[in-house]
Amino acid sequence: MKVLVINSGSSSIKYQFIDTENKVPLAKGLVERIGMSSAILTHAPAGKEKIKIVGEILDHSIAIEYVIAVLLSKNHGVIKDKSEIDAVGHRVVHGGETFSGSVLINEEVMQALKDNIELAPLHNPPNIKGIEAVTKHLPGTPQCGVFDTAFHSQMPAYAYIYGIPYELYKKYKIRRYGFHGTSHLFVSNRAAALIGKPLEDLKIVTCHLGNGCSIAAVDHGHSIDTSMGFTPLEGLLMGTRGGDMDPSLILYVMSKEGLSLAEANTLMNKHSGLIGISGESSDMREIESALAEGNKKAKLAFDIFTYRIKKYIGAYIAAMGGIDALVFTGGIGENSELVRQAVCENMEYLGIELDVEKSGSRPDGEVLISQPNSRVQIYKIPTNEELVIALDTEKIVSEQFSNVAK
Repeated sequence: MKVLVINSGSSSIKYQFIDTENKVPLAKGLVERIGMSSAILTHAPAGKEKIKIVGEILDHSIAIEYVIAVLLSKNHGVIKDKSEIDAVGHRVVHGGETFSGSVLINEEVMQALKDNIELAPLHNPPNIKGIEAVTKHLPGTPQCGVFDTAFHSQMPAYAYIYGIPYELYKKYKIRRYGFHGTSHLFVSNRAAALIGKPLEDLKIVTCHLGNGCSIAAVDHGHSIDTSMGFTPLEGLLMGTRGGDMDPSLILYVMSKEGLSLAEANTLMNKHSGLIGISGESSDMREIESALAEGNKKAKLAFDIFTYRIKKYIGAYIAAMGGIDALVFTGGIGENSELVRQAVCENMEYLGIELDVEKSGSRPDGEVLISQPNSRVQIYKIPTNEELVIALDTEKIVSEQFSNVAK
């Protein structure tokens, strides 16, 4: 099956067109600056030269029209007719408590996505726009929603309930949801395959480290806890998010600085984390450069970042009663040897022994980076959320057609 995978943001659309039989992208690309002047579509067909198209892309509907057109392009396309797009899979950030797995999109699902907007006001609306645009330009093509929250939906209540009046959870669905679920699912499965054991027999801590960061405790194939919470703000220090903090701190700062709710939200989500502490950058590469030059605030930001990761790993080992594998993924997880080294330092007592030479050798792909005698296998594994979305879409659409045939 050929599946078009869409990740629709507020002003951008990432896409991959994937052949699920061979598990390879036939093309991938990005539409940027939707709704702004000089929008850009970057398109990379497999085996052909990457191209950039600048045009007036006023909304998500026009953006999807551009994507379909470039896939059909005589010189840069990979298909000859729209009918070759067998299905479309959408990354949807928040499924709330409504969805515990991927679903075929219909009117009821669309209404549920709209009902969950208040849980993800920055993410679900553009996700919905992407679905509506595909519906307009590819009528009749089956579409599936794959949720960032779904992999974490089986967490036990003691892991997802907050210490607030229970009535508030029932009334407003205030609970830990977790995010990056598709990534945690993919890399935990890949780690199990590399180890040569069923995922159901293993205890794995997965670290998704990028501009947004989260950690998951994957116990016998299930996420039993994860660092992000009701929103992606909780947990680790991130590029622009502060992560764990005393909630009273927010009220205190609002009072002292005279901030509105919107301004406080911007402060915590856009101006905190690495950029807030270092004053330099939200990009770990630039933090490490400043660190090498002796910048003390950059060092503090780096130390807080790696300390939080180490602390969560220890907590999740305790929660699972052991660990078989530790996985690093995401832009920082895969590329920063300094971060991996700092996180794994002095963890030998837990069986975590990093091979510094292997970790720093920077080969592409999936790499075992633990020492031969390490009780815990340590991996860096590139995540592939798009492939998970494509395969889930293929499975759901195939099952739907099978049921119709019966």
